[in-house]
Amino acid sequence: MYEAYWGLKEKPFENTPDPRFVYYSQQHKEALARMLYVVRERKGAGLITGEYGSGKTLLNRILWQELQQEHLYQSVFILNPRLSGLEFIREIIHQLGGEELATKIDLFHCLHKILYSNHSMGKHSVIMIDEAQAIESKEIFEELRLLLNFQLDNAFLLTLILLGQPELNYAVSNLPQLSQRMAVRFHLKALSEQEVKEYILHRLNIAGAIKQIFEEDAYKEIFLCSGGIPRRINNICDLALLVGFGSEMGVIEKKTITKINDDLEASNFSNQLPVDKTNA
Repeated sequence: MYEAYWGLKEKPFENTPDPRFVYYSQQHKEALARMLYVVRERKGAGLITGEYGSGKTLLNRILWQELQQEHLYQSVFILNPRLSGLEFIREIIHQLGGEELATKIDLFHCLHKILYSNHSMGKHSVIMIDEAQAIESKEIFEELRLLLNFQLDNAFLLTLILLGQPELNYAVSNLPQLSQRMAVRFHLKALSEQEVKEYILHRLNIAGAIKQIFEEDAYKEIFLCSGGIPRRINNICDLALLVGFGSEMGVIEKKTITKINDDLEASNFSNQLPVDKTNA
């Protein structure tokens, strides 16, 4: 809608995990390096946490693509872990190409056969679980612990990567037998003020920008309004481009960002208010 007005080839601030737009802050580089280390060294498990919208899912997609290119891994990607224990194991086996079985013992025998077969062929099995803080029961965490029992004398037959919001760290820490299997842990923090500016310019550049779109003081305001969280940055910047287009602005100023943030906060507040049904 506004792309042509700003001289862009596509929208730069979509909240989709498109690896083309990934901005590697120092901490995102380290998080990805740690995940790759856990997988390539065939460790048991790794844990990545971060605030909502901090870029965990995007890192997971990048890891997935990296593993697909290396052809040494068979990966399972679970986006919604709100499953029962039995459904959870069935989903893993399904993505690994196994057959659907009825009983839990048969499922575990099938899974062991697949994992050992992959190992014999020189492939390593990787299970990535995004939004793992959504796991509702200890039963699932117990299944995860049992998965890590699939190992040889000197090697794990699979690597488990858990990604989620900060509460996931507390959940795992309360399960010592699972927590002790975590070879690496990393927490993604918010971007710094300088990183926010670099993030915005990077995404604009990928989208084809050839001129200045945001004034200098607008970057600081975006940082203050977003708290350095990429998803919030995207929401503010996308609306700023739309408002700027509608108002025929030559460049987006600080006051525009402030107004957009005030509107977003007012909208969020109204959505949280209880609904009065007395007059419905």
